[in-house]
Amino acid sequence: MQQITAGIDAGGSLIKIVYQENGRMHFKKFSITKLDSAISWLKMVAPSLKVSITGGKALAIQNSYFQDSTLIPEFQATCEGARFLLTKENKSIEKSYLVVNIGTGTSWHLVNGDKAERILGSGMGGGTFTGLGSLLSQVQDYQLLTVLAEEGNKGIVDMLVKDIYETAESPINGDLTAANFAKGKKLNHTEADLLASLSNMIAETIVLLTSQAAAIHQVKNVVIIGTAVIGNPSLKTGLENYLNMLGLTTVFLEKGEYCGAIGAYLSV
Repeated sequence: MQQITAGIDAGGSLIKIVYQENGRMHFKKFSITKLDSAISWLKMVAPSLKVSITGGKALAIQNSYFQDSTLIPEFQATCEGARFLLTKENKSIEKSYLVVNIGTGTSWHLVNGDKAERILGSGMGGGTFTGLGSLLSQVQDYQLLTVLAEEGNKGIVDMLVKDIYETAESPINGDLTAANFAKGKKLNHTEADLLASLSNMIAETIVLLTSQAAAIHQVKNVVIIGTAVIGNPSLKTGLENYLNMLGLTTVFLEKGEYCGAIGAYLSV
């Protein structure tokens, strides 16, 4: 029986699996609450497995399912996966760049050639969008929350620069946020408006930290990865617009949510 290699990234919200069969790389993800189903599926499609695991729940999965597997440090796997995808997706970039991994929370990595270093972390990320979004609306499903955020108008909830200057000439773009949720006490907003404001706040916070890290480390290229930007157009658009406004080149990897699993797979 042919042995198949697989990489598993077990995070706080999702378990992502990458394996290769007949020269083709396959990708699959499950909610971490369906861990048993995910492992059963993997063992069914690939009965003879050689596995490497990364992520916060890697040790637990190794102990319960794959005692002979190899554990790969999460940040190492993430950056290795990003390097691989930059080449595979034919996206040219300078030698030194930032990798911003927006998952449940957000991590920043400085990559310079073969060297990579985690330089920053924040609790602001996809978990914030899902959790706070559920508190601000009657919606619990992540994808439905992203649809509402795309439909809403942040300017109804956020105080914008032009709201302060009104008829006076603004020294900066009037559509920029002066204060997140500052109009929240008014009752003429919808759930969609609240979620648009939430998405904008997350994007602005991530961009602020990214721009500071880029300035400190003198880089101009930012690679955005992670599950939180997948199927979330309001967050993705906000990130891209703000980063470009600051003169930073933004690269989104098509399979960026699988960087950790790819990095684990490459180490098998």
